[in-house]
Amino acid sequence: MKPIVVINPNSTEAVTAGIDRSIAPLRMSDGPPIECLTLKEGPPGIESQETADSVIMPLCRLIRSMESEGSAFVIACFSDPGLHAAREVTSKPVFGIAECSIATALTRGDRFGIISILDNAVVRHRRLIRSMGLSDRFGGDVAIGIGIQGLGDESAVLERMTSAGARLRDEYGCDVLIMGCAGMARYRQRLETSLCLPVIEPTFAAVTMAIGQLMTP
Repeated sequence: MKPIVVINPNSTEAVTAGIDRSIAPLRMSDGPPIECLTLKEGPPGIESQETADSVIMPLCRLIRSMESEGSAFVIACFSDPGLHAAREVTSKPVFGIAECSIATALTRGDRFGIISILDNAVVRHRRLIRSMGLSDRFGGDVAIGIGIQGLGDESAVLERMTSAGARLRDEYGCDVLIMGCAGMARYRQRLETSLCLPVIEPTFAAVTMAIGQLMTP
């Protein structure tokens, strides 16, 4: 079986490595291989609409070039950059991690919240949620004020994520949380244990959906 190709659209290899570790439990002997790639042309971090838009063309070129090599593609950035364009350049299924994690959150609780990296990400997330017609199920979005490059500072990041998650739980009434950046993957289990709430890691959610689709008879 051809692999599920997970593409990190930013050029930070540490983020790709974290994604690869987070989806390791999904590598099964009887399941499809999973390959994680870094978009070399991408910016160090996708932290604005401008940087999200900047990766659409190189991302589509990469997916088009791998049409015969992959069974499905996952865009591992919570802005879902180029998702609809990518679906036009390949006959294979393409999954956006924001779309997939939100769909997963709907099965785990009544009101979902998002932990973002920066304040400007909140605006992009709200636009996506409105476009999906899910504003009534959306509790809120709290940023931790740390960009992609700072997500390796584990003590500071976990403290801020825990604080943001507690606010979403206690002030916004959220009963399921989504980590709003692929670079947060390493913190899911500790955050879930600390907050006693389901925490959705978006790339894991997207790859799970890809496996389910590919393994359907």
